[in-house]
Amino acid sequence: MVTETTSKSTTSTDPVAEARVIIARVLAVIVAIAALALAVGAILVLLKANGDNPLVKLDMHLADFFDIGIFSRTNGIKQFSQPHADIKDAVFNWGLGAIVWLIVGRIVVRIVKP
Repeated sequence: MVTETTSKSTTSTDPVAEARVIIARVLAVIVAIAALALAVGAILVLLKANGDNPLVKLDMHLADFFDIGIFSRTNGIKQFSQPHADIKDAVFNWGLGAIVWLIVGRIVVRIVKP
């Protein structure tokens, strides 16, 4: 008696699951860029980097975009009134924003990913 075995291709998977994996990866990249922009922006403010430098300008614009108004360095969650308040505001608010982006992003990626 000869038995035939049918072999299924292991490369064919659920297209919806594949799409969810791709979407999760894209979201993870966006979250990483947002957190990195905020963290680097806070460091640049702390180090008083040259604001005329194109890379510094780019990061500051990205950080201003990704702070979504909640973690703004000028009107964020916490505002300091002591000397060097602008530096403290940026480091606190953008640092907190980077952490929140990473935590919330990780949760969303886990929900999206199959």
